[in-house]
Amino acid sequence: MCEYCGCQALTAIRDLTNEHEAVVDLIGAVRAAHRDGDTPRAAEAARHIAALLRPHTEVEERGLFPALAGEFPDHIAVLEAEHRHIEAVLGEAADGTPADPTWPGRLMDTLGRLRAHILKEQDGVFPAALALLSTADWEAVEAVRARVGTALPNATG
Repeated sequence: MCEYCGCQALTAIRDLTNEHEAVVDLIGAVRAAHRDGDTPRAAEAARHIAALLRPHTEVEERGLFPALAGEFPDHIAVLEAEHRHIEAVLGEAADGTPADPTWPGRLMDTLGRLRAHILKEQDGVFPAALALLSTADWEAVEAVRARVGTALPNATG
């Protein structure tokens, strides 16, 4: 992931990036399961992605995005809409392997969108936040993280 702008020096961004990296690894696991025709294994990995994204999305939408919405309202609205779509498709596996035969294909399409979404955040949102957020804004982001925690094992955030 990106390291050119220095935003990784901030704990909040470093934690979000670590979560992105874990999600990208799990996307690989879903792709392997899909390639093998193992929909139950893909569903299990989808549940892990959803678990990682729950606190991650909360930090973004309750901490980071509000501080950027005044400057980039349309961009933030698109990111939040993408969150809802990703959550919906991943959520179909919440109780097991979806019976809908279209789900594996929709999951793969959605994970492609998720990967593109991560790049938008890494290459756009995080550097913009570094440039624009005040100390009070960063404290608000950290307060959300303290409240919601992280789904990563052994995380310091």
